[in-house]
Amino acid sequence: MDTQAAANGPFRFCLNTGTLRGHKLPLLEEAQVASKAGYTAIEPWVSEIEQYAAEGGSLKDLGKRIADLGLTVESAIGFAEWIVDDDARRAKALEQAKRDMDAVRQIGGKRIAAPPSGATDVGGMDLLKVAERYHALLELGESMEVVPQLELWGFSRTLSRLGEVAFVALEAAHPQACLLLDVYHIYKGGSHPASVSLLSGAAMHVFHINDYPASPPRAQITDADRVYPGDGVAPLGLILRTLHAAGFRGCLSLELFNKGYWEQGALTVARTGLRKTQEAVRRAFS
Repeated sequence: MDTQAAANGPFRFCLNTGTLRGHKLPLLEEAQVASKAGYTAIEPWVSEIEQYAAEGGSLKDLGKRIADLGLTVESAIGFAEWIVDDDARRAKALEQAKRDMDAVRQIGGKRIAAPPSGATDVGGMDLLKVAERYHALLELGESMEVVPQLELWGFSRTLSRLGEVAFVALEAAHPQACLLLDVYHIYKGGSHPASVSLLSGAAMHVFHINDYPASPPRAQITDADRVYPGDGVAPLGLILRTLHAAGFRGCLSLELFNKGYWEQGALTVARTGLRKTQEAVRRAFS
């Protein structure tokens, strides 16, 4: 990495609004917190966007207000069950995905998560069929101008390992196929972080950044155990250097669900998370 990149950092910094979930703030207030804390991007949950609209807000106006705060909407979190075997259920899920993508696009969003919702307890799925379903979702995304990112979920029995999401993305045979990875989920699913070196950074636009403690053990650890980057035992230096070497130049999106942090002020949490993420990046490349 050159001197200028080392000074400015190779990545952008994004706030996943799940980090502030326990503060129960409206989406616009979360965006204001993110901007004030120093982030340049935000990753809202579709449910928050829907709530804003349900309360009478204009999504296009919301998008303008987010942009006026100096933020981009790099991604959004949705849970359409695009992956399931049941044809009728999957068709209904694609309609939901279409609505979700439309809402994301109206606020200026570029991408949406595509996790294995609905298949977390289903093992032995045919990954070639999953790839066909991801291709269909990508085709829908292309028509809606919102890219679905195949998301790794370490606790799922489907798409819990790096090899599985890589296989599905490759076999989807679509130019916009891409991955949404996460420090915690790589660990939870049992993959080795060095395996990220086999992936293309250009096919990753957002990466969920967090850390995890040594205890509880991997089999018992949950989302709620995530901690600030640098406060746990994750090999963040290795992960960040490997991502960079693979060509990733996207956003590190802070995603935490730690109830202890929700007892602090939202701005304090956002600022602490950004500072610790930036420190982890500096350590990785120093």
